[in-house]
Amino acid sequence: MAVAGSDHIREKDGLWAVLVWLSIMAARKQCVEEIVREHWAKFGRHYYCRFDYEALDPRTAYFIMRDLEALITDKSFSNQQFAVGSNVYTVQKANNFEYVDPVDGTVTKRQGLRIIFSDASRLIFRLSSSSHVRATLRIYAESYEKDPSNHDKEPQGLPVSAVGEIPSCPCIE
Repeated sequence: MAVAGSDHIREKDGLWAVLVWLSIMAARKQCVEEIVREHWAKFGRHYYCRFDYEALDPRTAYFIMRDLEALITDKSFSNQQFAVGSNVYTVQKANNFEYVDPVDGTVTKRQGLRIIFSDASRLIFRLSSSSHVRATLRIYAESYEKDPSNHDKEPQGLPVSAVGEIPSCPCIE
């Protein structure tokens, strides 16, 4: 299949994920929900939300990321506390992270801004642009829940995900 001058299938990760799940379901003779709930009961649940702010002016997006990096990498940012509802999040670590390929050791720097909290929740801010015309700011919110009584919550309802919901910002509309 050729798409846009390419001789490979784009976005094939989804196809592989489906094949893996079908294999697991066949081997265990269980539905996805049963498998996932057993996993959560044993290991806990990781909640995940992604917020995309699309069609941003690239200069504005660059300045947002630059200013955010300056804020979170300042030594005074570490150990700061943020209250969201009845939850309090303490910053454990914040940086512009890099990816190290486990196979060949290749290092890819400046993959995004990362704030890790003391409860292992984290926020990731990544800038993406497919052209010089517009940019996308992606905010990922992740948190871990060990208590099985809290495994049925919607990811968007978790306190850490509230950080990704920017209610009103003139530069992001």
